[in-house]
Amino acid sequence: MNKLHVKKGDTVEVISGKDKGKKGKVLETSPKEGKVIVEGINVATKHVKPRAMGQQGGIVSAEAPLYACKVMPVCPKCGKKTRVSHKILKDGTKERVCNHKDCGETF
Repeated sequence: MNKLHVKKGDTVEVISGKDKGKKGKVLETSPKEGKVIVEGINVATKHVKPRAMGQQGGIVSAEAPLYACKVMPVCPKCGKKTRVSHKILKDGTKERVCNHKDCGETF
């Protein structure tokens, strides 16, 4: 079982590649491949044929997956990209915590 450091719905910032510095929301994760799809990032165009009578064909743009190692979560409180640390609560559950020393926000 492969785990990712980001989850669906997280806000992330791209740390390498053509979209470096851009922020977006994670739409979909694929732990088996180690990839994520981020809203507005790594947009690719593809040519689509009309499938039904009267349907329009043409060029469609959609987000393509990118490796999860190329994105970092953004803390909702301080707004900085951060490595995620884990905090174990008294009831035994884990929660993700911002790693900046002055923040410590959970997300």
